[in-house]
Amino acid sequence: MACCRAACPSPDTIAAVTLRFPVPPMKATMGSTTAIPAGDDWAFEIKWDGYRTVAHVADGAVRLQSTAGHDVTARWPEFAGLPGSVNAAAAILDAELVVFDDDGRPRFELTQQSGIGSPREAVLQFFDVLQVDGVDVIDLPYEARRRLLEQLVEPGPNWIVPAHRVGGGAELVAVTADQGLEGVIAKRLGSTYRPGTRSKDWRKIKNRTRVELTIGGFTAGTGNRASTFGSLLVGQPTEAGLRFAGGVGTGFDQRTLESLTALMRAHTVDVCPFDPPPTGAARRGAIWLDPVLRATVEIAEFTNDGLVRHATYLHLAD
Repeated sequence: MACCRAACPSPDTIAAVTLRFPVPPMKATMGSTTAIPAGDDWAFEIKWDGYRTVAHVADGAVRLQSTAGHDVTARWPEFAGLPGSVNAAAAILDAELVVFDDDGRPRFELTQQSGIGSPREAVLQFFDVLQVDGVDVIDLPYEARRRLLEQLVEPGPNWIVPAHRVGGGAELVAVTADQGLEGVIAKRLGSTYRPGTRSKDWRKIKNRTRVELTIGGFTAGTGNRASTFGSLLVGQPTEAGLRFAGGVGTGFDQRTLESLTALMRAHTVDVCPFDPPPTGAARRGAIWLDPVLRATVEIAEFTNDGLVRHATYLHLAD
């Protein structure tokens, strides 16, 4: 489609073309559900759990770029028709590539499995625009880029510009938690897009779940953890036995590493307590424990395979 008048920025007020493939995307800093920005100086968008993807549209074709700058176009042919929904001859758009489960929730493991031959097609959730018809728009304020994006991209079978809101961040975080979504991104009004930077103008606020898991072993530490351990190997008790639930490698200060190491070494056994035993790296060099210790762990979610995702140790359970 030809560029519509409302969507096109003025070359007199916007910087000349500078962006080229690949464009390093702007990133958010970590926020907290206990310190959600308040007031009307912030906008809030749902945080979609998938692959960060920059779409380069030109000459009736689309080229997809991963966060690392790789060309991943061939993996997702379902986006070939995107240029027909963009009201410009050329554009650079920032998005999250996601795959939804049967309940309509984005699932990261489904995104990992997506691509040619997958039974589920991916969806691009566009949230920013960097360039239109060869003119960079990264110096426009956030709210102007959002208006431009909404005029620029028409919804299609595999792409959309999701809604955002100004203010009401705490309410949106609560809604995403109730719906089992990853969280929200808070973006400061008036902020510009700074490629390749991690800015406090963008803050990712993730919903987290606390669970109690049984410690069934640990892996040997390396580097500055050579005298302690690398990761806890944890599981969930079931009627059939202790089911392996993955590793927990973060959340430890030095004092915790040392005290846990001493405590666990008093409970080592020769036989793996998990049924079935873990495979791969979790099994190689593992030290098994009598499953009498339990840990409180904060996670993003359990995967479909029952493994913890983004797990952080909090403390030993009572």
